[in-house]
Amino acid sequence: MDERPALCGRCKGGNLPGVAPMRIAYGVHGYGRGHASRALALLPKLRERHEVLVLAGGDAYELLRADHPIQRIPTLRYVYGPNACCCHLKTLVRNLPAAIDVMVGGPCLENTCDILKSFAPHVAISDAEFLTHRAAAELGIPRIGFDHFGLIAYCRFQANWLDRPKLCVDGWTYRWLVRRPERIVVSSFYPAQAWYPGVRVVGPVLREAVRTTAPIDGDHLLVYLNQARHQFTPQLAAALTTAGCPVRIYGLGQRKAEGNLSFRPTSNLPFVEDLAHCRALLCTAGNQLVGEALYLGKPVLVMPEDTVEQRLNAAAVCRLGVGECVAARRLDPEAIQGFLERLHQYRIRIRRVVAEGWIDPYGVLEESLAELKREVQPDPTLAEKDA
Repeated sequence: MDERPALCGRCKGGNLPGVAPMRIAYGVHGYGRGHASRALALLPKLRERHEVLVLAGGDAYELLRADHPIQRIPTLRYVYGPNACCCHLKTLVRNLPAAIDVMVGGPCLENTCDILKSFAPHVAISDAEFLTHRAAAELGIPRIGFDHFGLIAYCRFQANWLDRPKLCVDGWTYRWLVRRPERIVVSSFYPAQAWYPGVRVVGPVLREAVRTTAPIDGDHLLVYLNQARHQFTPQLAAALTTAGCPVRIYGLGQRKAEGNLSFRPTSNLPFVEDLAHCRALLCTAGNQLVGEALYLGKPVLVMPEDTVEQRLNAAAVCRLGVGECVAARRLDPEAIQGFLERLHQYRIRIRRVVAEGWIDPYGVLEESLAELKREVQPDPTLAEKDA
């Protein structure tokens, strides 16, 4: 039985009357599946009214290319060391050429500008995709920043003192990369207060499959790893083997089952069904997946990656009382078993937290599009396509 409250009782704000059709360039950061999952939720609604071209690389390109018009562009990535932790030095070295390209107007930025000139969008939406942001800014195309990372750049948050210097650096870097969009929308499963003018904080963007799949308290523990080849360590495998229940793992692709561990291929609808029918979720601390899990009433055990954004998300999980946080190196059979024994109290808390309501991201996005349509005229050289 689906015990979720009606959607209208959970989300504040509604869709506006239809905005006049527009051409929209939609940049999606390619690392992991969270950014692409937001796009999967938004694109069908946007394409009902508008002409949309997606710009993405990495994981997002692979996930979106079958169903949506898309152009491949480079993407920033984290680099992992042999201990399955993010190596900050290697990550910096790996991404430095892209940063230099943006600074000097190199071939990557020029190529992205050429894509936008050809498509001639009225507005650019960017989910933490810096090339789309910078190219649109260069061409005078009004922009909407729509992601979760904006929470670090534009909002007040609770963080430990050790993370605060890194948060300042990350926030400054993000603002430097994207410059100042005309509209900023931050999607988050937990509340945050904006300190930057004009910032709107909304709830998670829920895919249609998530909205329409009835949750069931099943037997299996669902595991999702966004960089499984680094994160699925022998220690994690041993801990999951002793979980005392079936475990379904996404991120490693399909392979032969190992005891109670079954390995599922990358997918959309089958993953949502496994999420809706699971006992609980074990995952990294990405905002998008945690938000979907909470909507479906699933407690979460998060293993944050070595980034301050994920540590903020993990701290929010604990602060809201909807699950637990454990460092990957400390995940053992006792941690998993203790978490599973406390599921009932987390389910109660999830119902209370989510019933308070999330601001509807679709309504806010359509409102932003309507405002920009009225307020800003695109570059005349781009407007030729409307003639």
